[in-house]
Amino acid sequence: MKAEDLKGKSQDELQKALMDARKAQFNARLQRAGGQLENTASLRKMRRDIARVKTQMNAKTEAATAKPAKAPAKKAAKKA
Repeated sequence: MKAEDLKGKSQDELQKALMDARKAQFNARLQRAGGQLENTASLRKMRRDIARVKTQMNAKTEAATAKPAKAPAKKAAKKA
């Protein structure tokens, strides 16, 4: 899962992707505990995929609730 792919998804699609990734991570952890997981690096990849999805969800939430930035106030010129 790449960050570029996530940018085009809606909030609902991101939520579904997050749930799917968490279920896959849970199953992989069970396999690791049972000694069945051969590729232990997949756990690290799953954890990072979850972080990517959550980051994109937070970015979309921030963008929706962000207020427009105020222009900085100009300072008055000093009189000599």
